This record gives sequence, structure tokens and C-alpha cells, in this order.
Amino acid sequence: MDGLLVFGRTGQVAQELAALAPGATFLGRDRADLTDPVACAAAIRDARPRAVINAAAHTAVDRAETEADAARLVNAESPAAMAQACAALGVPFLHVSTDYVFDGAGDAPRAEDAPTGPLGVYGATKLAGEQGVAAAGGNWAVMRTSWVFSAHGANFVKTMLRLGAERDVLRVVADQVGGPTPAADIAVALLRMARIMRDRPDTTGGIYHFAGAPDVSWADFARRIMERAALSAQVEDIGTADYPTPARRPQNSRLDCGRIARDFGIGRPDWQAGLDRVLQQMKDRT
Repeated sequence: MDGLLVFGRTGQVAQELAALAPGATFLGRDRADLTDPVACAAAIRDARPRAVINAAAHTAVDRAETEADAARLVNAESPAAMAQACAALGVPFLHVSTDYVFDGAGDAPRAEDAPTGPLGVYGATKLAGEQGVAAAGGNWAVMRTSWVFSAHGANFVKTMLRLGAERDVLRVVADQVGGPTPAADIAVALLRMARIMRDRPDTTGGIYHFAGAPDVSWADFARRIMERAALSAQVEDIGTADYPTPARRPQNSRLDCGRIARDFGIGRPDWQAGLDRVLQQMKDRT
């Protein structure tokens, strides 16, 4: 896609975007200080892009509990400044958010307009970022996604592969349920959204949910990873209470993804097919 500017370079989604849109401009932390909202807005004005995707974030969920100021700057204030700059230029702005804006109660999939209730600093700052983007106006979209994995960086799949090769038994939380989402599919969806928003700015925009299908528990996700990677480690179900973390996790991360299908023709990706692709990518590297 010509004229695309992406904030982020080393994250999972940014790396997948780079593979799909090599002609885009990618701003890593060396070129865009995400703790400086003014500098982020200036980078957009200087680049004069045709569309902007913010694929950067403070994603260390537990560390955010003790780094609230940094998380707020990166996840809330800078995205708002980016959105304001894009609105002033009249170009689409797409921002990646998270299921952590919800409290995780119940077992029904959450729609975009469902009440929010983040459980920790990460979710609260991401929600503030969504609100700042919406307040900026213009041609904007927020994509909430969940349980992102790829062959890049740190994620659940890579952790399970490492532990599954080291241990006979893995104790994995079984009472948190959501949709694992391949970063490659997120990148494809973002690029499609950006193109449509650029071509039809009056008919698209707002908050959208995008998550892999089918919904699954972390424990069952781990079992599929062991199976597809031909690892013999057994997965033992445990409860959230048996695996305490500094930041609380939502137990229900199911997302209703009907709106993105209606507005953009984007369906939920099959995370099992995505897992096979990631495992093959990792095998090819060895």
C-alpha cells in the first residue's frame, strides 16, 4: 500500500505488516519516541502519509502495573496525538487495541459497544487510548484483538514450545477463554481496512473486534501447540487463582467480530491454520 506510515517496527504485528507492505515507512523507537506525543504527531505531519497504522504499544501487562506513567504515554497520549494529526491531514488512522479493556465477566462474546471495565493499568491505558482516538475525530478505526501470536517476539506459542521441550508436564490456566489471533491475519486485516477507509472515508470507521476462531482456553490452546509441534509434554488444567500475576487477566476474552465482517468483509481467522504456519516458519529458520 503506497503512502502508508506505521508506528512500530519490531513488534509482532509490525513485522507482519513489513512482510506484506515492504514499501511502507516503519517508525521504530529510534525514529519516533512513543513517550513523546508531540514528536509522534510531528512525525505524521512531516511524512504526509496517505494512511497511518499504530502497531506500537506498551504491551508488558504485568510491568505496566509499576510503569503506569510510561504506559499512559505510549498507550493513550501518543495515539491520541497521532489521531489528531491524521484528522488534521484528512488521512485514515488505524489503532490496535485489546480485549483487556473489558472486565472478563460472564461467558458471552463482547460486542464493540459492551461496557468496558479494565482490570489493570495496561487495559486502562489502552482504553484511554481508544477514547483519545475517537475524540480526535476524522477517519479513524480501532481494532481490538486478543491473544496475539507469531513466529516473532515473545508470545504464548513460543513460550509453550520452549517449556514443552523442557518439561514433561505444563500447568496451564483453563478458566480463561478467548480467541488466539495470528499476527499475520491482523496485518492483512489492517491493510484491507486502511485501503477501504482511504477509498470510502464516509462509510467506515469506529471500533472493531478481530479475533481468531474458535474460542478456546489457554490450556486447550497449549494442548494444540503440543500436538502440532509433536511435543510429548502433558497439559494439566489449573485455575486463574493457581497462577497469580501482578496484573489480573480477564477470564472471558471472547469478542463478537460481526461488525468488522459487515463493514469490511473480514471474517475471523482460523487460529489453528495460523498456528501451523507459524510452526512452519519457525522450523524453516532452524
